[in-house]
Amino acid sequence: MSISSWGGDSSDDAFHGPATSVAGPEKGIVSAYEPKGDDVLVDSHTPAPVRDVSGDILDDGLRRVLKGRHFVIIALGSIIGPGTFYGLGYALFLSGTPGALLGFAIVGVSVWILMQSVGELTTLFPIHGGFVEHAGRFVDPALSFAMSWLHYLMWSVFLAADWNSAILILRYWVSEETFPSYAWAFLFWAAFSVVTLLGVNVYGELEYYFGMFKFLSLIILSIVANVGGFGGDYVGFRYWRKPTGPIIHGVDGFGQVFVLAAAYYVGTEIISLAGGESRNPKNDAPRAINSVVYRILVVYVGMPFFQGLICPSNSPDLLNADSVVASSPFTIGFVDAGWKTAGHFVHALITVAFVSAANGVVMCSREPSIPWRFPWVAILTSNLWGFLRLMNRKLSAGRVFAYMNSVGGTAAYIAWAAIIFTHLQVRAAVKKQGIDVRTFPYRAFESIWLYRLNFAFNVFLLFIQGYTVFKHPFNWRSFIACYITIPTFFILFFGFKFYKKTHWVRLHEVDFSDRREWVAPSAKERDARTWMRKLWDLFKD
Repeated sequence: MSISSWGGDSSDDAFHGPATSVAGPEKGIVSAYEPKGDDVLVDSHTPAPVRDVSGDILDDGLRRVLKGRHFVIIALGSIIGPGTFYGLGYALFLSGTPGALLGFAIVGVSVWILMQSVGELTTLFPIHGGFVEHAGRFVDPALSFAMSWLHYLMWSVFLAADWNSAILILRYWVSEETFPSYAWAFLFWAAFSVVTLLGVNVYGELEYYFGMFKFLSLIILSIVANVGGFGGDYVGFRYWRKPTGPIIHGVDGFGQVFVLAAAYYVGTEIISLAGGESRNPKNDAPRAINSVVYRILVVYVGMPFFQGLICPSNSPDLLNADSVVASSPFTIGFVDAGWKTAGHFVHALITVAFVSAANGVVMCSREPSIPWRFPWVAILTSNLWGFLRLMNRKLSAGRVFAYMNSVGGTAAYIAWAAIIFTHLQVRAAVKKQGIDVRTFPYRAFESIWLYRLNFAFNVFLLFIQGYTVFKHPFNWRSFIACYITIPTFFILFFGFKFYKKTHWVRLHEVDFSDRREWVAPSAKERDARTWMRKLWDLFKD
């Protein structure tokens, strides 16, 4: 029996994680090469996939209703939340526009390499649970368990950060005395619980139109800001020079940009989880992966670039650790350029971004063993994490924002390192078993050494990102926020490993018996398409 049936077992040998279910037999992993009868873990909830003659999945117990256009927009716009509009102002405050650009570009290259790993695994094994289940299948069930809880923690913190951001934005119209924070929190919890309970098809359509609206608005607003279309002069690069640039606050500020960048890039790997809901993961996943480069260039490099053109990094209205309220760099720039009512439009746009981003965050939660296979318990409880936003009653909004991004950003580096490690394990097993990678439906770019270096880079950033907390005076709150996820990960991993006596998968034991085989298009075939055809292929159904 193939171990790809993991995910949602109701037996006593299974342990369910919060974001996905993680199951593993106590006596170790059983591969297709070494069947041992009673040791085989049977999943009674998830039937074996039914495929047509071309290999496309017809039925495997999942609701594969997401189309290619949904896939691309989820990859491009699912995490363009409130922070993209005004949180990036924190990056401008930390290091100036060139520093923010450089930091986001470096992390962007790492994320693009990461997505090559995600694409190869997702198209080869588009299974329920995505990269979390891949870790359990190809490395160790304990890694899958630790990743599931850490991923859940990461998204829970970001959900609260989105709520925090949204309430800051809504303060533009409604004061704390008129509508207190806890009332907004209850309203958000009820609204997003209802939306996410409507199912993946509604989620896909909402995310598609919200994502397109955000995406196009970002481009249009950036162009208008760049050319001074609101009656003001063309700003040019005046804010890139001292005292607002090029890299202010030195190495300290630049180092903190890496954590902030991880917090914004996180979610790109969601398409691995969405691969289980795709009608045609063979085609949809590569399209979404290829769209990542546009997301990096347009959103996470383009946004700091254009915001830095119209907003100085020393503006007192930018978000910083002591902020009680904050404004988007767009709002600051538009008002300075002559559009005095810009705040209403930008804040409305940010509210739409919040609805879309929070919708995507909650849809990452699931509990497949619930009767009727409907994850209503996971959805309702996951939404409750947004109430962490109420910490604002004791701390400034900017301080809460910084702490949440530190926790979530470091969790992201751990998750990314685990995904890359799983990919390296699979590649090593492929070489050991003599399998031709040319039969893979999607092959990762270039040499395997690129992914080894990316793994080392993520581990390096994980440990050095919080070094400023050790400077005098020592900040114990920031230290906890920066490094709490590291011991948490190891406690989860070794605790589950010793409790369940899990087995580290050896290279010759890795089961490739149910892999999906198609000959991936050659580089010449990919390059033969025009850039217009490539762009059309991204968004067609």
